[in-house]
Amino acid sequence: MRILEKSVYLGPNLYALFPVIRLTVDLEEIEEWPSAKLGAGFIDSLLEALPGLHDHGCSYGEPGGFVRRLREDEGTWMGHVLEHVAIELQNEAGAHVTFGKTRGNGAAGQYDVVYEYEQEDVGLTAGRLGLDLLRRLMPAELQGEGDAELDFAEERDSFIRYAQRRALGPSTASLVRAAEERDIPWQRLNRYSLVQFGHGRYGKRIQATVTSETRNIAVEIASDKEETHDLLSDLGLPVPGQRLVYGEREALRAADRIGFPVVVKPLNANHGRGVSIDLEDSNAVRVAYAQAREHSRGVLVERFIRGLDHRLLVVDGQLIAASKRVPGHVVGDGTSTIEELVEVVNSDPRRGIGHEKVLTRLEFDHQAVRLLEARGYDRDSVPPEGEVVYLRSTANLSTGGTAVDVTDLMHPDNREMAQRAALAIGLDVAGVDFLTTDISKSYRETGGAICEVNAAPGFRMHVAPSEGEPRDAAGPVIDMLFPAGSPTRIPIAAITGTNGKTTTTRMVAHIFKMAGHNVGVATSDGVYIDGHLTVEGDMTGPVAARMVLRDPTVDVAVLETARGGLLKRGMGYRRANVGAVLNVQADHLGLRGIDTLEDLAKVKRIIVEVAGDTAVLNADDPLCLRMADYSKADNLCYVTMNPKHPLVREHIRSGGRAVVLEEGINGHMITFYERGSHIPLVWTHLIPATLEGRAMHNVQNAMFAAAVAYSMDVKLEEISHGLRTFDTTYFQAPGRMNIFDEHPFKVILDYGHNPAAVKAMVQVVDHLEVEGRRLVVLAAPGDRRDEDVHEIARLCAGSFDHYVCRRDDSARGRGPEEIPRMLREALLEAGVEDERIEVIVNEQAAIQRALSLARPGDLLLIFADAISRGWKQITSFSPEAGDDEPASAPPAVQIEPQEFIDHDLDLGDLQGFVRDERGVRLAKEEEDD
Repeated sequence: MRILEKSVYLGPNLYALFPVIRLTVDLEEIEEWPSAKLGAGFIDSLLEALPGLHDHGCSYGEPGGFVRRLREDEGTWMGHVLEHVAIELQNEAGAHVTFGKTRGNGAAGQYDVVYEYEQEDVGLTAGRLGLDLLRRLMPAELQGEGDAELDFAEERDSFIRYAQRRALGPSTASLVRAAEERDIPWQRLNRYSLVQFGHGRYGKRIQATVTSETRNIAVEIASDKEETHDLLSDLGLPVPGQRLVYGEREALRAADRIGFPVVVKPLNANHGRGVSIDLEDSNAVRVAYAQAREHSRGVLVERFIRGLDHRLLVVDGQLIAASKRVPGHVVGDGTSTIEELVEVVNSDPRRGIGHEKVLTRLEFDHQAVRLLEARGYDRDSVPPEGEVVYLRSTANLSTGGTAVDVTDLMHPDNREMAQRAALAIGLDVAGVDFLTTDISKSYRETGGAICEVNAAPGFRMHVAPSEGEPRDAAGPVIDMLFPAGSPTRIPIAAITGTNGKTTTTRMVAHIFKMAGHNVGVATSDGVYIDGHLTVEGDMTGPVAARMVLRDPTVDVAVLETARGGLLKRGMGYRRANVGAVLNVQADHLGLRGIDTLEDLAKVKRIIVEVAGDTAVLNADDPLCLRMADYSKADNLCYVTMNPKHPLVREHIRSGGRAVVLEEGINGHMITFYERGSHIPLVWTHLIPATLEGRAMHNVQNAMFAAAVAYSMDVKLEEISHGLRTFDTTYFQAPGRMNIFDEHPFKVILDYGHNPAAVKAMVQVVDHLEVEGRRLVVLAAPGDRRDEDVHEIARLCAGSFDHYVCRRDDSARGRGPEEIPRMLREALLEAGVEDERIEVIVNEQAAIQRALSLARPGDLLLIFADAISRGWKQITSFSPEAGDDEPASAPPAVQIEPQEFIDHDLDLGDLQGFVRDERGVRLAKEEEDD
């Protein structure tokens, strides 16, 4: 049994509308051994290793359902078992995941195991560890080499520690939950606690409980315990006497002046590190000073305040929660050793490793040993019944302390004191450490005092106290960052389809730009922020989308969304305002399990499923039309070039929205229908990208762009203006019908790479008036089906006077000359004379040959793969040179195209991108898929 392939989906995907992992697993000989055949021994051992599996409902939808599946009839197969084991392992590590599904993928013994995850690397590790566990539990004859050697208990604990190192801390996690409850989007920006809430210009950031509104000077003051002490003292707030020292002698003198007992602590430290309390003599101060110096050069000696330790949480000037903290301890029973008592305490299911659970396990370390020695104890001592033995001098939860909520017991004076202290330091989120014998009495009565004010206070003691009522510590922070009514999301348009999506994306972005917006755009040729290229390459997957959505200047996101990204990594966001599907046509079939147009439609349909406001669909494409049944959007907008479309007519009559191409006395008019209104928008011949209405594919792209913009509340006059100022020059839409007419002949450069795209360009050429000949440079990607390559050639046959057949820089698994030879054979079969066909494998050489063949009045159509290089070659060509050698060009970075698609990258990978002479980060050029 082995894992053949793994895929991690960051967002909505074919399997779910949230993050999942898919493992393709080959059961090999285990295919013949379902759970019931393996017997009760296997099932019982599995449940003993992971008792939480008893709670899995599986298809029965109730606890115990999965165990029934294991035992009933012939049982269930190991792929399905692995799904549940991976889920349960994550839950044991502190995650909250439940979703999974397992299906055969058509190959014998192979299954696609899909399960939910919270943390990518933790989810993947759960899958691997789960597989190892199942192998170990197999009968000896089914085990591979080394399978029986797994110490699962040790590996599980190691996995939990691994997961905790990568998980959001309890405070950050509570803030994320509070944001999700308020429908605020979030992104984790690093492996630690840096998180962005909201999109684009509305984004706010936190790191643990430090927010983007936290002032740096306040954090600096809070980190300096002496400065904090003096500021609070100057305001008349209760603080203990204190001295800052830098040597042992100074510490001893300070203790004498202040008077014993004293506290010794580092000037700059947190989580109780290096703090020693209730020191009664000079020897204790010497030891404590040495420990404090391990954490800070400066050491504070202050008066010890007798009382209980309380943490008072203040957010935005208001006290939110108060917790009494008790240091980690055991209570004697008269018979058990201290070590045995610790084991009893750690057996509490609420205690775990690190921040795994609401409480942390007690540990024996130098501080615990010191405290025991001070009482004349060691770990083998037996304390009397009822005696409290402390193993910690500070009450931090991270070192085994417990917390009791006392918010409702707070005296008003203590509440006001905490609020004034936070305001004095200037912290928006502050943890005030307050010592008092009784929190219900005023500090003026008890003599209580503030010992610290903390920036980035932990929330765990408040959201999950050991005793008392849990408090919503995170909600007020989110409400401070996003007051009621504040926007958190920028409008998002997601655009997909086989052809036209790049041009449509650019059209929509141009419309918004002309309307005064700062637009973030992800396309197959790069990421653009406010019109400026920031990363070049095919950026149509989730990494690029997240890049746009976290840019602090962007107020609208227009995201081209390609098949490849959806299949490999899913989407980079949970919801779009508008989702548009332009068409579903034959391209990339036979790749990644997508064999039919219906399969491809299911992939494209994800865009429709996540659209919240409007789904824009091509009514002329039956596969797009059927997607309406899966839309949960508030509105449906149909786009049709058939003014007599029966379904669209009924949709309009019922008050629905549609964009229709209508014939008029002056040509074709793009027209809106909504709520019974008929609104002419613009004549198609006035849109430069349509070549005076001849390029019908761009007419349709303009209709979709208008529908998307209108559905995002752009005014009609602004849509019309945007379309009338958008053209298909290389600089506005590289590789999309770029025309160069500064030679004696006309050249059209296009990125068409599938039959539908090639057909559209051939139709444009057929409609253009040409004085001379028509020539074409023809190619097809190597990973397309043979029938698609033949179809590309057939569509061109008869429309041109001369054909130059080439291949892309990457053969994509084909022979060096296989594609151009196939194109030539298909042209010959279609009736093209042999003398009108040339095979020139290299793209640059093929383009140069075609340019040199062109004469005044000719039209040359070039289907190019390396768009930038091809355009430079066209513009730098000199007709007078008359040679067939490619013009000199700067050296290009040659990278196999399939390696760089953005959906296969992590954000860290962008650090390795090369830069061109403009300083723009370069990915690599890739087809628009």
